Amino acid sequence: MKRVMMYRIAQILAVLCVLAPHASWGQSADATLRVVVFDQLGLRLEASVTLFRDGEVVVSSTTDVHGECVFVKLSAGRYRIETHAPGFHSTISDSIYISSSANVVHNVTLQIGPLEQHVVVTAAAMDLPASRVGAPVTIIGREMLDDLAKIDVLETLKSLPGLNVVQTGQRGGAASVFIRGGEADFNKVLIDGIPVNDVGGAIDLDSLVVAGVDRVEVLRTTNSVLYGSDALSGVINVTTRRGSSLHPELTYSADVGNFGTFRHELSFGGIFDRFDYFIDLSRFDTRNNVPNNAFRNNNLSGQFGVVLGGVTDLSVTVRRTGTAYGVPGAMHFNGIADDSLQTNHLTYVGATMKTELSERLQGTLRFALSDRNYSFTNPAPTGEPFNPWGVGAHYLGDFVSITGANGFTTSGRAILDYGGVYPSVYKSVTKRRSVFGQIDHLVSRALEVSGGVRIEDEEGASGVSARTERNNVGSFIEGRTRLTERIHITSGIAFDYNEVFGYAITPRISVASYLRTPLPSSFIGFTKLTFNAGSGIKAPSLFDEQSSIFSILTSNVPNGDQLLARSGIGAIKPERSRNIDVGIQQSLWGGNIQLNISAFYNTFDDLIEYVSPSVLPQLGVPVDVATATLWGATVNASSFLARGIETSGEVMFGNSLRLAASYTYLDATVLESFASGVLWPSVNPMFPGIAIGQYAPLIGARPFRRPAHLGTMWINFKHDPIQVGLLGTFTGKSDDSTFLSDAFFGSSLLLPNHNLGANYQKIDLSISIALHQRLRWRVNIDNLLNQKYESAPGYPALPATFRTGLTIDVM
Repeated sequence: MKRVMMYRIAQILAVLCVLAPHASWGQSADATLRVVVFDQLGLRLEASVTLFRDGEVVVSSTTDVHGECVFVKLSAGRYRIETHAPGFHSTISDSIYISSSANVVHNVTLQIGPLEQHVVVTAAAMDLPASRVGAPVTIIGREMLDDLAKIDVLETLKSLPGLNVVQTGQRGGAASVFIRGGEADFNKVLIDGIPVNDVGGAIDLDSLVVAGVDRVEVLRTTNSVLYGSDALSGVINVTTRRGSSLHPELTYSADVGNFGTFRHELSFGGIFDRFDYFIDLSRFDTRNNVPNNAFRNNNLSGQFGVVLGGVTDLSVTVRRTGTAYGVPGAMHFNGIADDSLQTNHLTYVGATMKTELSERLQGTLRFALSDRNYSFTNPAPTGEPFNPWGVGAHYLGDFVSITGANGFTTSGRAILDYGGVYPSVYKSVTKRRSVFGQIDHLVSRALEVSGGVRIEDEEGASGVSARTERNNVGSFIEGRTRLTERIHITSGIAFDYNEVFGYAITPRISVASYLRTPLPSSFIGFTKLTFNAGSGIKAPSLFDEQSSIFSILTSNVPNGDQLLARSGIGAIKPERSRNIDVGIQQSLWGGNIQLNISAFYNTFDDLIEYVSPSVLPQLGVPVDVATATLWGATVNASSFLARGIETSGEVMFGNSLRLAASYTYLDATVLESFASGVLWPSVNPMFPGIAIGQYAPLIGARPFRRPAHLGTMWINFKHDPIQVGLLGTFTGKSDDSTFLSDAFFGSSLLLPNHNLGANYQKIDLSISIALHQRLRWRVNIDNLLNQKYESAPGYPALPATFRTGLTIDVM
């Protein structure tokens, strides 16, 4: 029944697209284009406007005192709009299709200074210039993506402030992104508006390549108002390229490098009449430099668009990724490589329709689906069998000595594989289908209101758990207002219903206030104060749902319903966050310098953890209910806070040299936990009196893999035909665990958690030279100084890796 409902919604979307308003396919010259020009603060601006078609000037005009000019009796076709005003940087728009009889409104925002002020898409229900946004957002545009020349999105995220990126091993290893101290599954990840998180928030960022990507936007605060579940710490939005040339463009690039690295990519795109198209095929292979660590990534991505009628844009996104990865495990802790293999097949499809219902009313309708098929196979046990009790062997790695960054050292042999049935196979299959609708109303020049509804169907199974299905519904309302020219406010509230936890309400407010407004030709530019406050939610994962007290008693215990009725225990609740940040931004030297500093305070409550039956009564669970769970259950029992300071700066010297740097200080502390290993921590006999959290951080300590100090640096020089970039990431020590058990399941291979993870510095170099108008040669060296570091303790990180190749614009 649920699938039928989603299918019917998809049919409605298709019908609405076909019956788009103002449908007209003729070629008569009676279209109208109204151009409205704004400055950075949203005030109307007098400017000169030139209209181009096929590279030729059609007509020029000047806006009136209200910042508007109107072009009438235009023929159907593709146009570009160039806008110029004294003291501002000129802009030229992407190609815009105008159909016959259409009445199109195009807004232009001009900026002061060469540092690009991007349009922000994650901080509000409608796209806004960064100058009117108070939320902490950073955007990596296509030009920067090309200059960084990274293989995957994960590597590009290392250039951003407030993010700690951890990869367990070399290319292809499991990857985590911690935004301002939050957990790795506290980030909503979108591709062209398609939610791509697994059920419960987990995300396969190690498989997301840059190929076919136009830009990456990262919001470093919660926004469950717009995105519902998973957006506790932030939002990562990836935008696919669209065709932009009136002539078809075919590009091929190929790289080769050490460790058997080979990458090739073929892209094809363009514009034809009211249609645009872009498709990208890529493949990346490497052996890495340790045994059983080959990685392969095949990727197909595409974006296809069409203008329906006069003011309706329909775009379809397709992305298909398949990976295979040899998993050697924590080789530095085991001395030998495991023989496991994992595969991942990811499919994302979305269709988005945006239309102008009237001059003051716009609508958006989106249908999206994501499928994830993950498999992990351990074909046979690795290591030496060890059977001290005669009840079944487990398998040990080599004898190793382990030294933490905190100076503590221990030695021994760790359990590498456990006894059991081999091959051992773990599979996870999940599907998410969603429909999103939104209406935007321009109430006045100073007030916009948006409202929307999201409907989602989730299903899947993980490991040996039973298949489960959820239907979730959410709605929101958001207002954006300007109080005088200096204050911009975005606020909203969302109401969500999830089939697991029921109802949740999440409010949010964001303010941008200017003490000093932008002025052309002024050394001291604008001074902008920002404030953000909001709350977020995250739904339980499949494991958390099925391991909760409610699920165990209703599905596995004969008298479970009676026990629940008597105890009053309900379904597991969502994990929650509350985020607050304040900041100041200052521009200098005619907009060539921009400085930012902000302070944030994030709390994360009702976090889900697995608790033993002996501990459940401490949380108010009756003893007979706790006993009925047999092995324990997942409960909302943990919390921590993350607060800190985030600074960044950017300088442009002319049009050739760009410098950017950031520093983040993070103070994160675990406030509450009832996990058995936290209530009764381990102690290594070699370090008596030092409590150790083997699998989770102890109360009062820092959460694992959240270093106190993070820094980035980017230097980019570009002067045709040469581009040279240098990216540095600097990571301080972090709390962590070896997570090891010795041969007798003891704690002799554990080290104290504090500062166990080492600090490291990583410098990457990119060079690009145009050998011909259609031919470019590239060189990339990651880890230029060949630093030996561990992004995650025990897992080998990449030594210096070298790639070189050519990009050919075939047509």
